[in-house]
Amino acid sequence: MSIFAINSSLPEQMLEWRRDFHQYPEIGWTEFRTASIIAYELSQLGFQVEIGKEVVSEERMGVPAPDQLEASYEKAASNGGYTEYMKKMVGGYTGVVGTIKGKKPGPTIAFRFDMDALEIEESKEASHIPQQYEFRSRYEGNMHACGHDAHCAIGLGLATVLANNTDQIEGTIKIIFQPAEEGVRGAKSMVEAGVVDGVDYFLGMHVGAGSPLGTLIAGANGFLATTKINAKFVGKAAHAGAEPEKGRNALLAAASAILGIHAIPNHSGGASRINVGTCIAGDGRNIVPAHASLQLETRGENSEVHTYVHEQAIAVLEGAAKMYGTELSYEIVGAAKTCSSSEQLIELVTKAAEGVQGLEEIIPSSKFAAGSEDATYMMDQVQKQGGHATYAVFGTTLAAGHHHEKFDIDEKVLQITLNTWLGAIEQVYQKEGVQL
Repeated sequence: MSIFAINSSLPEQMLEWRRDFHQYPEIGWTEFRTASIIAYELSQLGFQVEIGKEVVSEERMGVPAPDQLEASYEKAASNGGYTEYMKKMVGGYTGVVGTIKGKKPGPTIAFRFDMDALEIEESKEASHIPQQYEFRSRYEGNMHACGHDAHCAIGLGLATVLANNTDQIEGTIKIIFQPAEEGVRGAKSMVEAGVVDGVDYFLGMHVGAGSPLGTLIAGANGFLATTKINAKFVGKAAHAGAEPEKGRNALLAAASAILGIHAIPNHSGGASRINVGTCIAGDGRNIVPAHASLQLETRGENSEVHTYVHEQAIAVLEGAAKMYGTELSYEIVGAAKTCSSSEQLIELVTKAAEGVQGLEEIIPSSKFAAGSEDATYMMDQVQKQGGHATYAVFGTTLAAGHHHEKFDIDEKVLQITLNTWLGAIEQVYQKEGVQL
């Protein structure tokens, strides 16, 4: 029997939270409404709440333009956001950390949940469940197409149970709500702000990710290290017919870079990935293009491979710029590490899951096929401190794949995840010799 009692109304409350967040999806660094509601709920539950620059460092990647941040702030304020908390998030510092302490010494356990949505127009088809049940996105062009709305609901559910069972808590439990996971932008700045300092056990998770409902991967491995790069070439415009020799062609520099980047040789040390996703250049057919912008990413299955691919990509960009007499500038707008889950914590989560209703298959560890995840920054930091970290995948039936306009989940996964995380706390206490 669990040491944590769960109120019978909590499953319904978790559904309400998930569907509310789904209706108001906010992209990375603009999660003002989502984060302020979470901060309010945590405060009401009696958690110590830290927000804004208390948990997000000044060094952030891929922050939207000031006018977009301001517009998002105003939209959140007019759609139920709590301005008393939002004021501390001005400028896009949308992280939230809730901390609750037990009455006796014990380990520090941290759970991480991401909050952001995607720039996708959600389906309006009648067969789409959010459309049927009237919780489709109200923000045109934005959608919770990955499941982070469910993650937020699970995090608040966990907080609610802990707040109602404070006598069972030993040590400290931190619940980290992270902005800007999409594009792997948010975790690094929270690590730099110290949110996982002193953490003994770190648990991250994702719903879905190709696993069916009733399946748990207790420790996902195989994340690829990655960097996301925005590059810009600046040349000189000229009349393409009258005086082409007076121009410096930024588009040709970009095109040469694209070909060179995709021709980077493989590394013998492991798998790598590279992709140029966008190229925007020029002003007209009779004008030598004076500007060109690229969005690209590099990935590698270990640090050596990724460093090689990343450095080669930068060298290609620089070489292409020199070849055509253009100026190059580039910015790292996202990054994640490669990291493996700790065997000891995988074992504890596996044990915790054995008695959870709804789980039919428990896989201790597996290579994660989704690519990259910036929770690896937090995992790596905890492991460097001598702690343990894992990243679990809770399977759920999907209406369509992640990042698809018809994405939706089977909401049974909310309770399954909550019960597993509560069991994981108990397993940690048993390992640490805490008196239950």
